[in-house]
Amino acid sequence: MAGHADELETSGRVRRRYLDRLAAGLLRGDPADALVAAAERADWQPPTTLTAVVLPESQVRPVLSLVDPRTLQLTDELAGLAAGLAVLLVPDLGDRSRGALMRTLGGRHAVAGPARPWREVRASYDRARRALHLRSGQASLDTEQHLAVLVLGADTDALADLRAQVLEPLSDLRPAAAEKLTATLRAWLLHHGRRDEIAEALFVHPQTVRYRMGQLRELYGDRLEDPDTILALTVAVGIAPPQSDEPG
Repeated sequence: MAGHADELETSGRVRRRYLDRLAAGLLRGDPADALVAAAERADWQPPTTLTAVVLPESQVRPVLSLVDPRTLQLTDELAGLAAGLAVLLVPDLGDRSRGALMRTLGGRHAVAGPARPWREVRASYDRARRALHLRSGQASLDTEQHLAVLVLGADTDALADLRAQVLEPLSDLRPAAAEKLTATLRAWLLHHGRRDEIAEALFVHPQTVRYRMGQLRELYGDRLEDPDTILALTVAVGIAPPQSDEPG
């Protein structure tokens, strides 16, 4: 009996190592044939998709007990990932099961990437890793709900250059005035010029919106009617939170 138990323990450790190697190969983006061979060695039945979840190492065990048993894990240090974080690769998450996963991750300070074909899960991991800075408090984050922010933040230097370029007409104003006009411009873009909605978003009187838009039209001229300028402005100021201020 003891010998059989030892054999089972040994075979379990061996399979665990194979599963760890498979997870590492997936996150490296190893060639497809190598990944298929690694899955066969680990006696792991590939799912259709995998979703990468980055979370604190302390949360790995409790989460594993609540997800698909085929879930792969990697707690070894990974390039580009801060110490103390681990990765889970969760199989076959549809819309409903993704919602269940996010409820499971609630309060665990995790980030879930998109579902990807299992051999392409590296892309899911890369997106989750890039979104780590968007976490707030202990809340977990679903990258599928923050795609616009992730797209606009993909090249922060380019975004900063674009903002400086399209907001150049405001550069000679006092910082407080420039901030108010930038917030008004953003609300004008997002609410398609509807004055009452803009006023509500900014917590100001509609007449204040009218006054500020008059200032902006003086500064930008016909450019506020140009589709290319509108696109550039929308991208440049679209992810900034609207500013709340007193009428003025």
